Amino acid sequence: VLLLAGWALVWEPSRLTVARTTVALPGWPQALNGLRVVQLSDLHIGAPWMGLDKLRTVVARSNAERPDLVLLTGDYVQGVLGGRDVPPAAIAAELAGLKARLGVYAVMGNHDWWLDGPALQAAFAAAGLTVLEDQTHTLSDHGVPFHLLGIGDFNETRHDWRGPLAALPPGEPVLAFTHNPDVFAELSPAITLTFAGHTHGGQVRLPWLGVHYVPSHYGNRYARGLVRENGRSLFVSSGIGTSKLPIRFGVPPEISVVELQAATVAPSSTEQAPVPTALP
Repeated sequence: VLLLAGWALVWEPSRLTVARTTVALPGWPQALNGLRVVQLSDLHIGAPWMGLDKLRTVVARSNAERPDLVLLTGDYVQGVLGGRDVPPAAIAAELAGLKARLGVYAVMGNHDWWLDGPALQAAFAAAGLTVLEDQTHTLSDHGVPFHLLGIGDFNETRHDWRGPLAALPPGEPVLAFTHNPDVFAELSPAITLTFAGHTHGGQVRLPWLGVHYVPSHYGNRYARGLVRENGRSLFVSSGIGTSKLPIRFGVPPEISVVELQAATVAPSSTEQAPVPTALP
């Protein structure tokens, strides 16, 4: 019992892994093959084992992956037993150290809105971080345009993706990112890939029993990793911090690194891909 308690309360929550995966995408341009996206989700700064010093380590290890693009998918503030509040400006100042060739972009999560969403957005803007809440941003790499679509939190905002998507040129690749993956069930196949967090991968995954609880209307359907449904693709990061209870078991904190490739064969209409391998 003591060994399991130490694992769940100390060893695993205090770890930091890098989970790398490659995603083949129909409609992704060959010229953009190898585009590397670092996704940081559910940092919950102020939770046990997740202070500003740990955030500096997260930033340094993310930069070491030499990302082309960094996507921050919400829940920057703590919301856990034994946690302490950290000022939004202090969190934003550390995240401003992230480096990516095509930029760093963020959306807000439910905990961020519960604390003070506008204050967090203002702190991020002051630190030079671009927040996209139901907004798009066009990028170009190797002369090929593609678009980012930041979607507001499924439960706490209007999460209006239809209007911004309709304003984009048809047929061009779109990478959406949001906090809560539940919005994926309603998204258009015109979105090439959606990134989300929120679930923490269930936070506790027991051998043979799997995940007991995922904070989603769809149960384990969008718990973590790559999901394919009806020609659409979703990647859910297990995140880094903890929520409600400061425990992790079988779901180590992860910096998610996703490399995008053009698909040569269309994926099946419904597919749950293997969870990426976590490297120390």
